[in-house]
Amino acid sequence: MPERITSVQNPRIKAASKLRQRRARQQQGRTIIDGIREIDRALATGFPLLELFVCDELLVGEEAEALRQRISQDRDLNLFEITRDVCEKLSFGERAEGVIAVANYPDTMLDHEKLGKRPLIVVLEGVEKPGNLGAILRTADAVGADCLIAADARTDIFNPNAIRASLGTIFAIPTFEATTAETLTFLRTAGATMFAARVEGAVSYEQVKFTGPTALILGSEAEGLSDRWLADDVTNIRLPMRGIADSLNVSTTAAVLLYEANRQRANIIM
Repeated sequence: MPERITSVQNPRIKAASKLRQRRARQQQGRTIIDGIREIDRALATGFPLLELFVCDELLVGEEAEALRQRISQDRDLNLFEITRDVCEKLSFGERAEGVIAVANYPDTMLDHEKLGKRPLIVVLEGVEKPGNLGAILRTADAVGADCLIAADARTDIFNPNAIRASLGTIFAIPTFEATTAETLTFLRTAGATMFAARVEGAVSYEQVKFTGPTALILGSEAEGLSDRWLADDVTNIRLPMRGIADSLNVSTTAAVLLYEANRQRANIIM
C-alpha cells in the first residue's frame, strides 16, 4: 500500500512544492510535473519519475482511469496517496487534477546519436517564456522533428510551465541545452543546412528547400537572433508580412516553418 500523506508540512511535500521556483529546481536537480495528460505521457515515454503523488478524490474521468491503469502496471513507482489539501498545495494554480510527480532533470547535453539520417532540428536562442517553448515543442512533436535545442536559454527547459504548455510532448522529443557556439558546432558536424528566421531575412521561406538535414533557428521575441548566426553557411529567411505588424509570435513562426518543412519532406520518397 502507498504511504498516505495528510499534512502540507510533510518534508516531501515541502520539498516538492519548492520546485515551482527555479532556484529550488537548480538546487535539487529536479522538476515538478502536474496534470493527467502530462504525467501519462511521461510514463509512456519512460521518463523516470522519482515520486508520484495521487489524490483519489480528484483523480477522476476517462483519462484519469487510463492513467491509473498505467500506474498499476509500474511496480517501480514511488507512490504516495495524498489528501485534497496536499494536492492543492502541490498543484499549478487552480489546476488540481489529482496527480503530481517529481522527476530528476534529464541529461540535456547535445547528442548526435538521437538524430536521424535527414534530421529536422529546431533551435531556439535566448528563449525566456516557458509558454513559447512548450507551444513550439507541441508543433515539433506534431511534425516529427528530431530534436529541439535551447541555445543560451533564459529559462530552464524543464520548467513546470514549459512542461504544461507542451502538454507532455517535451517527454517525447530529445530536448537539449547548449551555448550558441556549441549549437553551431553541433549543427555543422551534423551537416545540417541552417535557416535563421529574421524579420530582415533576404529570402522568403517559400523559396528555400527544407528537404535535407535542416535546422530552423529562431530567436527570442524581445531581441531576435544574435549576430553569431550571421555566418556564411546560415541562410536568413523571412515570413512575408502584408499587414502593419513586422513579426509574428515566435511559436507561430515556428509552426509555419515546421509545417512547410513537413509538407516538403512528405513529397520525398525514401
